[in-house]
Amino acid sequence: MKYTESTLVSWTKPVSDTEEQKIQNTINMIKSAIDSSHELKDLTIEIFVQGSYANNTNVKANSDVDVCVMLKSTFYTEYPDGKNRSDYGFIEGDISYAEYRRRVRTAIVNKFGSGNVTDGNKSIKIQSNSYHVNADVVVAFMLKNFKIINSVNPNRYVEGTRFYSMSCTEVTNYPKKHISNGKNKNIQTDHRYKYLTRIFKHIRNAMVDDGKVNGEKISSFLVECLIWNVPNNIITGYSNWTETVKQAIIHLYNAIKDGNQKEWGEVSECFCLFHPGRKWTAEDAKTFLYDMWNYLEY
Repeated sequence: MKYTESTLVSWTKPVSDTEEQKIQNTINMIKSAIDSSHELKDLTIEIFVQGSYANNTNVKANSDVDVCVMLKSTFYTEYPDGKNRSDYGFIEGDISYAEYRRRVRTAIVNKFGSGNVTDGNKSIKIQSNSYHVNADVVVAFMLKNFKIINSVNPNRYVEGTRFYSMSCTEVTNYPKKHISNGKNKNIQTDHRYKYLTRIFKHIRNAMVDDGKVNGEKISSFLVECLIWNVPNNIITGYSNWTETVKQAIIHLYNAIKDGNQKEWGEVSECFCLFHPGRKWTAEDAKTFLYDMWNYLEY
C-alpha cells in the first residue's frame, strides 16, 4: 500500500481552522456585497454555499468555496406534460437572467475590486488573498421543478437552480438535494461516507499532481458521486481505511465492468451519474479506478 493507515486517517479530516476562517470571511464578504447593492435591494435573493464545502467533503487542495446567489422573486419552472404557468397561477418574470447576472457582478466588483474578479464560464471568480480564499459565485435563478414529482400544486416542487454559462449553455443543478442526501448517507454510515470521500479526493489530487489522471475529466465532484454509489455496508464493514478503500475500489470497478452503473445517480439523485451531458463516461471512471488501484500499490 502506497500510503500508511495513519496517512489515510489524517485525510479523513476537514480543512484546518485557519482555512475555515478564511472560507467564512469569503462567504461573509459576498453576502455583504449583495446586501449593499442598490440594484439588488428590491429583489428576493437567497445566498447559500454549495459544492464540496457545503457538503463537508472539501480537502485543503479544494478549499475554494462555491457560493450561489439565487434569485427567488423570478424563477424558472419545469411543468408536467400539458401544463403551463397559467395552471399554477404564475406570471411572466420581469428581469432577464443576463440582467440579473450583470447586477450581481457589479456588486461583487464593487466589494472585491475589478482586479480581483474575472468571468469564468459558469461563475464569477474571486481571487484569494491573505484574508479570504478563491471563490466561485454562481449566479442563478431558482428552479421550481413540478415535473419530476408530477405536482399540480404551486407550492409543491423540487427546488433546483438554473443559469446560463458564458458559452450560452443551460445549466441545471439541485444543490440542496445534494447536501440533504449526503447528510443522510453520512448519518447512516456513522460519518464514514464523508471520511471516505475525503480520502478518495486526496488520492485523486495526488494522482493529478503526479500526472496519473486528467483532473479536468476526473473531477472532485465525480469522486464524491462515486462514493455516493458505494453501498453503506462496504463503507462501514471494515475496521481500517486501508481495507475500506480497497473494497470500495473493487465494488465500483466491478459494478462498472458488469454494466451495473447505469442506474447510478449523482448525489442529488436528480440526474444519472453518466448522462450524456457530462465530461466523463463510465469507461473514464473505470480507467480511473484501475489506475488508482495500481497507484496505491494494492
